[in-house]
Parts: sequence; structure tokens; C-alpha cells
Amino acid sequence: MDSENQTQVEEFIFLGFTNLLSDPATLFPAFLAAYLAILTGNLMIITAVLLDSHLHSPMYFFLSNLSCLDICLSSVVVPKILVNFLRQRYTISYNQCLAQTFFLMGFAGCEPALLAVMAYDRYAAICQPLQYSRLMSNRVCVQLAVAPWVWGFLDSTIHAILASKLNFCGVNGIPHIFCDGPPLLKIACSDTYVNELANHITSMIVGLIPFLFIILSYIYILASILQIRSHTSRRKAFSTCASHIVVVTLYLGNAILNYNQPSAGYSLKTDTLISTMFCIISPMLNPLVYSLRNKEMKEALKKVLNGQRTV
Repeated sequence: MDSENQTQVEEFIFLGFTNLLSDPATLFPAFLAAYLAILTGNLMIITAVLLDSHLHSPMYFFLSNLSCLDICLSSVVVPKILVNFLRQRYTISYNQCLAQTFFLMGFAGCEPALLAVMAYDRYAAICQPLQYSRLMSNRVCVQLAVAPWVWGFLDSTIHAILASKLNFCGVNGIPHIFCDGPPLLKIACSDTYVNELANHITSMIVGLIPFLFIILSYIYILASILQIRSHTSRRKAFSTCASHIVVVTLYLGNAILNYNQPSAGYSLKTDTLISTMFCIISPMLNPLVYSLRNKEMKEALKKVLNGQRTV
């Protein structure tokens, strides 16, 4: 990062709320409630998995990783939004903006890979039940849990380095509610061809490859489920995948809209709505999806709420 880029713009102004509402601070209670719901729901999932021995399995281990990731993703964005609401000054410094972009894209890139790992776990459990303990040993589970974090932050490192080389020529109004790669490209006055190319290529690698892997896994899973003769067993096998399918649909749908928007045709209002869903709504809904559709998780959460511990 050269000195010219650092002195051109010292801070950015978020236009996502100020251009839509005369008093954006009225949204503070809603965002605070949503963030507290994200923290509470996901921390309860993590606590339940840690304390209840019935949940000491690869599926719930990866679920607790997903909850941790959702907390990290929302925490990169929401606290800064809340502080800006209280100050009624919707700004962020240049260095903080780059840091927010780095961590946001890192956590966002981790999640598709983690969802693919969770799909593989369901494939191993349903399609290879006799080999499951070997395929999903403790060592393998740890390796599969670490890999998405490495995958995601390698991607964000590329984007952060490229973003640090952008020139803004005094333009500091970001048409967004937080710092991210695509919004920064919209206001840059230097050539953004390399950045846009990197964005599309890495989106294909970070998003499309895990998505195709998930589809392939569920093709094999569906084929195995259909071969089960017992209706009860078939329904039970499918129910273990249903929550994951819902979460995958929510995340990938929002991610595709957030990171692959056309250069024209999207309004600021649409951008703000999509970004809110991506960083707030999805992390808030994931614990509900897994707890409402999973009997074991519901029982474990009841024990957590009652202060019990099952060893």
C-alpha cells in the first residue's frame, strides 16, 4: 500500500442508510435485537454441543463451527453499524475499511467450504455407514474444520491486497452499509479490471466448487435414501439432511446476490436489503433452522436452558 493511496481518502462515508432514511438511528433497536439474537442463538448451539455428550459427533462438531463462523461474520459488520447509529455519523477510517473488507470476505469465503464439509459428513453417514468412523475420525474432522478457514482467508488476502492498491481520488461515499470488495470497486477512480476479474474468478472457486460438491453429495445421498425400504428409516435419513439443505439455500442464494451483482440495474435500496440478509438474517436464522428441525438439538438446548449437563 503506497502513501498516495493512504492520503487520498482518510475515511469513508456509508450511504446505505443515510440515502434511504432521514433518521437511520431509528434502526438501532432492530439491529441491536438482531445481533443479540445472533449471539444468543449461536452461542447456545456451541454450548449445547460442548456440554451434551449425545452431540459429540462430527455432524454437531461442524455445526458448532458454523455457529462460530456466523458469530464472526456478523461481528465484523454489526457492531460498527450500531456504533455509527449511536454517533449518528456513518463513517469508517481507511485502514478500518480495508480490515473490515479482509475479515468479511474471509469469513464469507469460509462458509461455503464448511457447508461442503457438512455435506460430505452427511454423505459418509448415509452412503458409507460401515466406513463412517474411519472416514470421519477425530483427526479427519479437525482437518476438515480447519481447511475452510484457510480456504476463505487465502481468498480474502488476495482481495485485500488488490483493494489496498485502489485509488479513490477524494471520492469517499460508499453506496453500502459496510466495507466490502464490490462497493469499493464502484467508487474507485483507478482501473478495477484486475480486481473485478479476481472477484469473478475467486467467486467461482470459493462459491461454485463447494456448491457443485454439495449437489454431487446430495445426488448420492438421495440415491441411497431411495434404496432404503423402510419408510420410517428413509424419513429419518432425510431429516438429518433437511436443515443443512435449508441453510445452504439461504447462504448461497444471498452470497450469489451479494457478490455477483451486475454493474447496473441494482438500486441502493436493493443492495442494502441483500447485504442485511447476508450478514444478519442468515446468521440469525441458522440456529433456528437447526434447533427447530432437530430433536437431539432441541433436547440439548432445553438442558442448557435448565442448567443441566449431560456427560
